[in-house]
Amino acid sequence: MELRQLRYFIKVAETLNFSEASRLLFITQSTLSQQVKQLESELGTQLLHRSSHGVTLTEAGRELLPYARETIEASEVCLARMADINSLETGTLNIGVTYSFSPILTETIISFMKLHPHIKLNIFYKPMAELMEMLQERAVDFVLAFKPTRAVDGVESHILFQNHLSAIVAESHELASRKKVTLGELERFDLALPARGLQARNFFNELTRNSDRRFRIRIELNEVNILLKLIRQTRLVTVLAEATIHNERGVRAIALDIPENEMAGCVHTLRDSYRKRSMQEFIRLLSESVAVSERRTGWLE
Repeated sequence: MELRQLRYFIKVAETLNFSEASRLLFITQSTLSQQVKQLESELGTQLLHRSSHGVTLTEAGRELLPYARETIEASEVCLARMADINSLETGTLNIGVTYSFSPILTETIISFMKLHPHIKLNIFYKPMAELMEMLQERAVDFVLAFKPTRAVDGVESHILFQNHLSAIVAESHELASRKKVTLGELERFDLALPARGLQARNFFNELTRNSDRRFRIRIELNEVNILLKLIRQTRLVTVLAEATIHNERGVRAIALDIPENEMAGCVHTLRDSYRKRSMQEFIRLLSESVAVSERRTGWLE
């Protein structure tokens, strides 16, 4: 059954005249008659009585007519909705974000909302492992996070910018004026680290896995905002991605002097998945934001 056939049937049912219906549809009468017969054949029943006196609806035709109208109306609504989505006039965008990545996102969220006020944003802040599960279950459209230390099945990581792991201290801390700090120097200070499972902690553990250093870990937290508040008010040192303190006052980032200390900020998607127009627009704005533009790689395919 084709939508075209339903449209032809509706017009004949409304006019009860093949000649008038064909004129209104801008097709020949023979084409109209043929299409209606094909519809009857597919449904296995006669929809119209044809005689020299005119056209009338059969019982089946009267039954079909309201459903045919509903179907055509639904198809038109569907097309209109798809057009709205393509023009960013409606829709929903589900974004997964790790805690470490979140500070660089505020600017883009505000810009996107101003430009596209009718698109709803659902933003989920969770650890990397949980977000990857949500992505695989299609509960989020994409994930913004640093590149994991190990590949995730079925997930592609597209690099937005390069970053590095840093020691984060208060502005008044004795390390605050340094450009780099070694692992040996970190041993001298009490540490407040992100909890195991968070990206910065996973990366730190990976980088120091073969080290014999004995770090004085006093606190572990899974809430970055509270962690930074502690850093501002104490002599504690934490370890986070440098981008995590974007626009944060009262703290300084000192790069860890460790080989291969690179954390790539990425957009993570399901391999060969459909990319929403709204997703492409959000990533474009993010890549052009102040927080990202200096390190941008241009993933806008």
